[in-house]
Amino acid sequence: MTEFVIERESGPAKGRYVIRRGGEEAELTWSVLSPTRIIADHTGVPDSFRGTGAGRALVERLVADARAEGFTIVPLCPFVNAQRQRHPEWADVFAV
Repeated sequence: MTEFVIERESGPAKGRYVIRRGGEEAELTWSVLSPTRIIADHTGVPDSFRGTGAGRALVERLVADARAEGFTIVPLCPFVNAQRQRHPEWADVFAV
């Protein structure tokens, strides 16, 4: 898997993780439900990123931040939910 620089952009109600490369962006967006719960609502990966592991890297960063900061994730995004199902070791941060 490729090593990525993932930036976190957040505001009071919404935020995203983003990987920039070659003028394109892969992103995972979320909405804040409460100080301890967010909804992962969308993952978008351009065709040029496909097969690089960018989507999984974004979800891994979300999981790491949830553990470090003590929030749980509602996996509304189909991609995030699929990754959750593939990784039972992440169950501690998902609210399903």
